[in-house]
Amino acid sequence: MIYFVGAGCGAEDLITVRGMKLLQKADVIIYAGSLVNPKLLDYAKPDCRVFNSATMTLEDIIQVMKESEGQGKSCVRLHTGDQSLYGAVREQMDQLDRLGISYESVPGVSACFGAAASLNLEYTLPGLSQSLIITRMEGKTAVPEKESIQSFASHRATMAIYLSSGMTEELSRRLIEGGYQPQTPAAIVYKASWPDEEKYLCTVATLHQTACEHKITKTALILVGDVLAQVSGKALYEKSRLYAADFETEFRKARKGGLEK
Repeated sequence: MIYFVGAGCGAEDLITVRGMKLLQKADVIIYAGSLVNPKLLDYAKPDCRVFNSATMTLEDIIQVMKESEGQGKSCVRLHTGDQSLYGAVREQMDQLDRLGISYESVPGVSACFGAAASLNLEYTLPGLSQSLIITRMEGKTAVPEKESIQSFASHRATMAIYLSSGMTEELSRRLIEGGYQPQTPAAIVYKASWPDEEKYLCTVATLHQTACEHKITKTALILVGDVLAQVSGKALYEKSRLYAADFETEFRKARKGGLEK
């Protein structure tokens, strides 16, 4: 059996309990060495065979999986964050389907949630934004034209932008061109939840300047939207109706006065 496990966004204790247990039992681990915290390998048993996929091709990875399956061994494919986001897992799964090899997925904590935790940020504040757009700039891998930064920026919702910290000047230009005001709050979170994490508040207009000042060119997430104003205590939002006294739910009757005794 092959297990695709999300390693989480950095800190070794942010992997799920299920993911940790699979690492502890694995006979073979193939991990994304350029991104996954190597301390996660401390969970592996002494005789576990460990492969760094940063030096491997797709064919190399599949060959290791095929051999482990043929030998009746448990194999964990350890991806950074949550493998469903920019994880390139579908191409691996398709190969395994062709080979008749079974696999399962175990979710992980993606960087956008690690960054939100670091900033004590709520992405969806009533009256400001009720949507989170997760996207990226095109680089070596293209992005469909209908999913351009400008088209998403026109919604002025909250955005978490991956794989783009080396293109902040162009990103800033496109965000403003798409509809964000230059003074819209933004943040750069470098290596969210890692020991060497860095986080900086800025605006859409000062994204590039901030990245240059702190020499950030990779391994960072960029957040954009009016909800970022809450980090500095300046967000003007509406309170959730969920906890309003006059709001009735399946579990609580509406109240006109104070708390019931």
